[in-house]
Amino acid sequence: MTRVGTGWDSHRLVAGRPLILGGVQIESELGLDGHSDADVLTHAIIDALLGAAALGDIGSHFPDTDERYKGADSIELLRAVVALLGEKGYSVGNVDSTVLMERPKLAPYKRQIAERLAEALGISADAVGVKATTGEGLGFVGRGEGVAASAVALIEG
Repeated sequence: MTRVGTGWDSHRLVAGRPLILGGVQIESELGLDGHSDADVLTHAIIDALLGAAALGDIGSHFPDTDERYKGADSIELLRAVVALLGEKGYSVGNVDSTVLMERPKLAPYKRQIAERLAEALGISADAVGVKATTGEGLGFVGRGEGVAASAVALIEG
């Protein structure tokens, strides 16, 4: 059986935090605010995987009210979700994603992000799509106030 899920996440940009996307620290003056490392890209992928398996969402598995997840490495949360999928008889087929942010440009980081995500997902980097776009000056992304990400995941079981 093949199943597909979607995910979306956003976080505010703030000073004094690292900018982590897909498990890779990006050089930036601003980082993402959140209970964990606020990795919007990995969070969107987690939600896509959980949705594909009809297993709820990231908040139901890793609530921001739980101190165990304060400052958590989202790649580790992704690994936990992949393990949960395996317990349910699913494996990840592929993931496609888009990061929405004004700056910095992600082109120099996209391959490294795909490789980091692929390792956590247990699939080839060629099965992980990482795209980036801007908000063209519109909305919270366009004003440089935050970053959003969307993802689609295919699982097989």
